[in-house]
Amino acid sequence: MPTTDKPKIAEELLQSLQTRTLEEKQVIVHCCFPGSAAFGNLIRIWQSTFLIDDTIGHRSHLIHAENIAVFPYWTEVPPMKDFWFTLVFSGLPKECKRFDFMEVIPEEGGFFVQNIRRNESDVYRIKIS
Repeated sequence: MPTTDKPKIAEELLQSLQTRTLEEKQVIVHCCFPGSAAFGNLIRIWQSTFLIDDTIGHRSHLIHAENIAVFPYWTEVPPMKDFWFTLVFSGLPKECKRFDFMEVIPEEGGFFVQNIRRNESDVYRIKIS
């Protein structure tokens, strides 16, 4: 039975991100790639991944990726276990109420999570596939 492990991030990085989030209003997104029985699953994130609010025409840019390779490199996903990684984005404007998580890439299979409701902490947990 697959287990759901919480993301493991070094305490000093968490403290650094917390300070940066407060100072620069960055957005932290913890992403879960659901486990499967397949061996050799590979994932990566592209620098062209955004938080998009089309109602006000805003895109928050990816600043940092933790526990996942950035294109052109790959991260191997262990079988039968949910895989967690963390992304840090530039801040969302105050008027943003909902946004989409979108990997804009020149091939099929980009990550996409639609209609994420904004919260006060700007820290989110999403499941991607």
